[in-house]
Amino acid sequence: MNNDLLALYPKTLWENFGHICDAPHPSKHEQPVVEWLKSWATENNIKVSQDEVGNVLFTVPATPGMENRTPVILQAHCDMVPQADSDSNHNFLTDPIETIIDNGWVRANKTTLGADNGIGVAAALAVATDPDSQHGPLEILITIDEETGMTGAFGLKQGFVKGKILINLDSETEGELYVGCAGGMDANFHRKYTTMATPANMKGYKLFVTGLHGGHSGMDINLGRANANKIATRFLQTAVRKYGACVATINGGGLRNAIPREATAVFAIPEAKTTEFEAFAKEFESVVKKEFAITEESLSLSVSNIDVPKEVIETKSQNQFLNMIFAIPNGVQRMSDSMENLVETSNNLANFVAENGEMSAKCLLRSSVNSAKDALAEKMVAIAELADCNIELTGGYPGWNPNMNSPILNTCMKVYKEKFGTEPKVMAIHAGLECGLFGVCYPDWDMVSFGPTIQHPHSPVERVNIETVGKFYDYLVEVLRNVQ
Repeated sequence: MNNDLLALYPKTLWENFGHICDAPHPSKHEQPVVEWLKSWATENNIKVSQDEVGNVLFTVPATPGMENRTPVILQAHCDMVPQADSDSNHNFLTDPIETIIDNGWVRANKTTLGADNGIGVAAALAVATDPDSQHGPLEILITIDEETGMTGAFGLKQGFVKGKILINLDSETEGELYVGCAGGMDANFHRKYTTMATPANMKGYKLFVTGLHGGHSGMDINLGRANANKIATRFLQTAVRKYGACVATINGGGLRNAIPREATAVFAIPEAKTTEFEAFAKEFESVVKKEFAITEESLSLSVSNIDVPKEVIETKSQNQFLNMIFAIPNGVQRMSDSMENLVETSNNLANFVAENGEMSAKCLLRSSVNSAKDALAEKMVAIAELADCNIELTGGYPGWNPNMNSPILNTCMKVYKEKFGTEPKVMAIHAGLECGLFGVCYPDWDMVSFGPTIQHPHSPVERVNIETVGKFYDYLVEVLRNVQ
């Protein structure tokens, strides 16, 4: 653990967060952090149980005199998105996250930090052991695998949790109360293809698209950031049509909920056109750098000479793949009519790979309007059919419909105004909070979500603002004190 964290306020929260950073916990590999959570419960004499999918539940008795208050659930997820810079050797399955305090923020060393949602977990545990915290009957629900499919939320069964009010600690802007979120769906494209011998008299090249910011495919989708898959495909399409390029392999992006930061491709160009092609490559980099000068100041596109690949993708398949990826909608598709500056519908073209005779592409669709999400999915199906490609629509989950008459929302608004002297913003979020799924299994839960300020989650420049963590924690304690 970085002992400098222990000098931050509140100390117990940051100490908990340090332990969480020490226990590897990428999605679907949360066992080390789950074991630490169980040991924390034993050390603090707190009852702990685990359901069949792996969610962890702590039961904390009410503080004296508050036994008759409405039972509250504090909820967060214990997995993190594993993203690292290309020059990092970090192994998310074995290595602790290396935290750095940097001018009022905590960040990691060339990796995601896991403040999403480790800070929420750390805060919930801190409340449970804080001698100054006053609350009614309290449960702490820590779910697993939120980032790659919401497995924990999907698997939550009726009766496992007893509380009536749920406070989700997975929001990322201090001063905002969230009462709604987008639903989502995965669109996965796949197809086999044949290869052919590379034509004679060709020169080999490798394309590198690097230096993009990436980010959260919901929270950051409206920032106008570039998608590495889109840039690479645009480049290759022109290289094919103007210079006779033959593509051997493509590999771009990664996790479904992270905006792609990097992409590579191996291809060959007829020797007679290499001079023209290399001039085009330099010009293309200049063009895209100008297009994204504000949002992607570090964007880099380069080609380097390599050995000529022995085989390339058969021409018809190559052209179908490039056309398909070029045509797939990406980014914001529609803004909300009901809430200002809220994205209604979007798509993230997260991953595109063509190698070893297999092509795949992965997209994450989001919308707060279920019919709009379904319509976008049908557009994906149409594009797949035009490209003779198979497509599977999976992992659909519902949105969370706002309840502006929510008692816990009213309590949160009142407490915030009294404590800080300003009105909090009441928001919906263009991301998949687990609250939407909880509402299916526990339709009577009264729910709200809030958190500290976390910037650029799901990317190696993720960071959490130290001052807002303290403010968020003090606010959480006061909200619990005021629940009736």
